[in-house]
Amino acid sequence: MVTPLPPAEAASPAEPPVPPEGRVVLDARDIARALTRISHEILERNKGSEGLVLLGIPTRGVGLARRIAARIAETEGADVPVGSLDITLYRDDLRKHPARGPQPTELPPGGIDGRTVVLVDDVLYSGRTVRAALDAMGDLGRPDAVRLAVLVDRGHRELPIRADHVGKNLPSARSERVMVRLEETDGQEGVWIS
Repeated sequence: MVTPLPPAEAASPAEPPVPPEGRVVLDARDIARALTRISHEILERNKGSEGLVLLGIPTRGVGLARRIAARIAETEGADVPVGSLDITLYRDDLRKHPARGPQPTELPPGGIDGRTVVLVDDVLYSGRTVRAALDAMGDLGRPDAVRLAVLVDRGHRELPIRADHVGKNLPSARSERVMVRLEETDGQEGVWIS
């Protein structure tokens, strides 16, 4: 089992979090339904949970991967290993954008060699984050197959990358912002576009 990552500090109960500006695209119930559907799709495509590993891309991808693993456990009665995969040093835009501090990369016991790895992230946009994740994973092992599950696919791909499992396809303009907030990292739950 993966060493649990420390939870992000939630907003204090005295001060409810302020939702982002913009239109609500998914509320908490929509997110729960989307993750349940993604979980079932993963099981169907893999023909069960045998050999699966879920790797969340920090920050919100880790929480989503844990939620998907919990749903798979409810359905299959088997635990799916969950880990996190930091891509900070593999990004190709470090010169353009200030880098955040590296996050932990934690592989489940047994690693990823010979397994089916499902990368989990919150938003798929240009595809550059996924490319960085593939590069990072290449330094850690050689899975049999790699798939991608995202909560939101907003389009505008710059690389030939496609998600295998999508919670919501969200056509958007490049000038718009898509904001995902999860209870465990942000103290609120939803997806907004502005």
